[in-house]
Amino acid sequence: MRNFAQVWGIALALLLGVWSEASAQGVASGGANLPDQAEQVFALANRARTEAGAPPLRWDAALATAALAHCRRMVAERQLGHRFNGELELVERAGVAGAHFSLIEENVAMAATPMEIHGAWMTSPPHRRNLLNPDVDRVGIAVIASRGELYAVADYTRGSQVLSAADVEQRVARMIAVSGVKAAGNSAAARAACTTDRGMPHESGAEEPTFVMRWQDAELKSLPEQLTARLASGKYRRAAIGSCPARGAASTFTLYRVAVLLY
Repeated sequence: MRNFAQVWGIALALLLGVWSEASAQGVASGGANLPDQAEQVFALANRARTEAGAPPLRWDAALATAALAHCRRMVAERQLGHRFNGELELVERAGVAGAHFSLIEENVAMAATPMEIHGAWMTSPPHRRNLLNPDVDRVGIAVIASRGELYAVADYTRGSQVLSAADVEQRVARMIAVSGVKAAGNSAAARAACTTDRGMPHESGAEEPTFVMRWQDAELKSLPEQLTARLASGKYRRAAIGSCPARGAASTFTLYRVAVLLY
């Protein structure tokens, strides 16, 4: 009969063998993903933000997915960086992962522990600014162990609410109503105007607006100054509001494009 020491020795050998095989597979696949360590970095960041008077960050699963993909690329390249050959830009990586935002920043690091990762960011002025930025409210973090080091990526954003075209038009209509101008114009014409850069699509028999304003915004908290001044002039009684997909390179962010026609 085997004694306890023999049984324990065999069990330990088996466990070590399984661990060694798993570790080898982790290295071969580009390193082991460590969500617990990512959570530690997240907790340290929020503690530092609280001490600095900044609001806490919320965890964003889409950003964490984007951060993990980039972290794996850093491990493969064996170096830190924000973009490697053939890789999408940060805003595109986050967008593809499903994040919605109006501002995005990124920190990367290589260190031995989560505390050292956090310390490296806090002692580097640009990384510290990103981590403590009061204008960001969400984060996704990834940590991968490879070749005796921890590679880390943190993607910070200011999240944007995803609104439908109808929601956008209603929100702008409420802001315009404060001036006494009613949203009672031709919405179809405004939506058509929204898709162009200048001028007005011609529609037979349609009334021509005396002023047209187009713009893109991430949060729709206020109207453009030029439009506000026009509304305050007292020259207009009706407005038509139309929304359409955002245009240009900035559309990788969550942006809303709006056209307002004044009559």
